[in-house]
Amino acid sequence: MSGKRAFVWVLFWFDLTLCFCIGIFIFLGRTKALEFISGFVIEQSLSIDNLFLFIVIFSSFGITQDNQRRVLNYGIAGAFVLRLVFIVLGIKIINSFHWLLNVFGFILILSGVQMMLKKEEITNYEDSRIIRIIGRFFRITDKLEGDRFFIKKNNVLYATPLFVILVLIELTDIIFALDSIPSIFSVSTDPLIVFTSNIFAIIGLRNLYFVLGKVHEKFHFVKYGIAAILIFTGIKLSAMMFGVHISPEWSLAIIVSLMVGSITASMLFVPVSESH
Repeated sequence: MSGKRAFVWVLFWFDLTLCFCIGIFIFLGRTKALEFISGFVIEQSLSIDNLFLFIVIFSSFGITQDNQRRVLNYGIAGAFVLRLVFIVLGIKIINSFHWLLNVFGFILILSGVQMMLKKEEITNYEDSRIIRIIGRFFRITDKLEGDRFFIKKNNVLYATPLFVILVLIELTDIIFALDSIPSIFSVSTDPLIVFTSNIFAIIGLRNLYFVLGKVHEKFHFVKYGIAAILIFTGIKLSAMMFGVHISPEWSLAIIVSLMVGSITASMLFVPVSESH
C-alpha cells in the first residue's frame, strides 16, 4: 500500500470516528462524547509506539509489504478479541475493587518514566526467546513460504517465520494493552465508551502503519509525548482516589497538546547524529 493511499484511508477512518462521536453527542450527551474522543486519542497515541515496534519486527525479518498486510490483518483481529476481554475483566475488577485505580495509576506513571529514560537499542528478533519457545512446539522453517503460516513437509507440520512474527505481534499487543486499557479508565469506565474508543483506534491501525512506515525515522520525540501521556493518565487516575477530578475538556486538551507537541518537536529539531 502506497503512503498516499494509506493516508487517505487514515483520514477516512478518522472521519468515521468523528461521525460516531457526533452520534454519541446527539444521543448520550456532551460529556460522553468528550470521554469517547479522549479515549480514542489516548488509544491512538499509545498505538503509535506499538506500530513503531511492528516496523522494527518486520524489518528484522525482512518481510515484504504484501506479507505485512496479512500479518497485520490477523493481528488486528486478535487485538479486537484481546481488548474486549481486557476491558470486560478490567471493568469488573474496578467495580469490585475501586482502589485498584490507584495501582493502575502508579503502574502508568512508572511505565511513562521508564519509556522516557529507556535508551534505543537494536534488538535481534530473529534470535528472540519467543522463537525458542515456539520451537518447542513446532518445527520452524528456515525461510518464508509465501504468505503461509504453516506447511507440511513429509507429513510433518512446520511453522513458518510468518507465524512467529504473528505471535510476536500479538504478544506486543498484549503488553501494550496492559498500559492502554488502564489509561482509558482515567477517562471513563463506561463499557460502551471504553470499548468503542478502543475499536475505532484499532480499525485504522493497518493504514496508519503504512503511513508511519514512510516517516517513522523523523518522529524522534514522539516516544516522549507518548510517555508523557502515560504519566498524565497515571496521575489523573491516582488523583481520582483523593477526590481530585480533571474534567474531560482539560484531559482532551492536555493529551492532544502532548502528542502534537512531540510531533512538532520531531519536525523542528533534528538529532545531532543526523544533522551531520
